[in-house]
Amino acid sequence: MPENSARRPRTRAKDTGPPSTGADEKAILRGFLDHLRNAVADKVAGVPEPQVRTDGVPSGTNLLGLLGHLASVERFYFLGEDAGDWSATFRPSAEDTVDGVLADYRNTVERANQVIDACPDLALPAPRAPRRGAAPSMRWVLVHMIEETGRHAGHADILREQIDGSTGR
Repeated sequence: MPENSARRPRTRAKDTGPPSTGADEKAILRGFLDHLRNAVADKVAGVPEPQVRTDGVPSGTNLLGLLGHLASVERFYFLGEDAGDWSATFRPSAEDTVDGVLADYRNTVERANQVIDACPDLALPAPRAPRRGAAPSMRWVLVHMIEETGRHAGHADILREQIDGSTGR
């Protein structure tokens, strides 16, 4: 955990407000999800080694791990890929780089958006990795992903401020 983070000067990024309202429910939900996805990616971009992978809190949470986890969650819910060990998705490997994890996340988001865009009715089931039980609706997945990404965006805000004092979206 960073020492004396309270004494770091704060750097305020330009804050961006919520996205404009979309034409329909799917556009609104995807707009808010994309807004949060970009916020998380922006918090990781440009953070140097080893700070990007340094634990910011006693639980071991770090920026690179958060982004890797979110890419796994996107693949699970939108692409139907099994995540395996969810705890492991928070731990970047020694070979992971900021650029590589960011590229993977952005590629995963692009593929997920193709699935969302192709869904003609949000009441239909989303793709699902093989498991028991019915797949949730695309509507449920979109709302859940807004919650999941928003929660981790807040974590990323705090971790980034601890690293270099940067705040805002």
